[in-house]
Amino acid sequence: MYYNKVEICGVNTSKLKTLSDDEKRELLKKSKEGDTEARQKLIYGNLRLVLSIIQRFASRHDDMDDLFQVGCIGLVKAVDNFKLELDVKFSTYAVPMIIGEIRRYLRDNNAIRISRSVRDTAYRALQAREALLGEKQAEPTLDEIAARIGEKKEAVMLAMEAIIEPISLYEPVYNENGDSIYLMDQLSDSNPADESWLENIALREAMKKLSERERKIINLRFYKNKTQMEIAEEIGISQAQVSRLEKGALERMRKHI
Repeated sequence: MYYNKVEICGVNTSKLKTLSDDEKRELLKKSKEGDTEARQKLIYGNLRLVLSIIQRFASRHDDMDDLFQVGCIGLVKAVDNFKLELDVKFSTYAVPMIIGEIRRYLRDNNAIRISRSVRDTAYRALQAREALLGEKQAEPTLDEIAARIGEKKEAVMLAMEAIIEPISLYEPVYNENGDSIYLMDQLSDSNPADESWLENIALREAMKKLSERERKIINLRFYKNKTQMEIAEEIGISQAQVSRLEKGALERMRKHI
């Protein structure tokens, strides 16, 4: 199981160093001043962050080495684009950068084909999001992304949704002592499906108690949304007769239900 894999891309993950916030800030300052050694220390000191993030994608990809390398690209981008003058923790900025890089990689290697125009819109939106994130040091809104690339909000939203990788309902989201909670366990249905199912059964049984003409009137009236006048013309009786038969049929159905 990849969760227990110690060596990834030649890196012994059990020996990875963890930096304090003060150490990160000092290394970031030196890195911005052109200190390449400080930059390397900062990247290496945040590899645990990459490692923790790729666990989320472990069940959707066979090669953790690939995901780790891609995650490191996101980390390097975060190091090079982070702005010290804004009061934001480095990890807060780096996490979405790393996740974004991994998702982009997974999309490019996805078997589901998306039209070029939609994919181009999505990629431009992702680039705009990354640029806005660097400028604001905060997650941009959909309106801001759409305005940056000159597209309608709806078009951007649809493009972004189109490139999202499908997730299995049986993907584990939590594990403890061998017991797993799957994505489907976290989903709920706001529609009263069971009640509707029972109501449909009751209606079908009640319809069986009606005559053939009464069933036809109820079907045309409530399932095909026809008026009493239209029904009268179709079955060759007066509207008054349709009204009387409809009322009688509904009354018997209510009693049965």
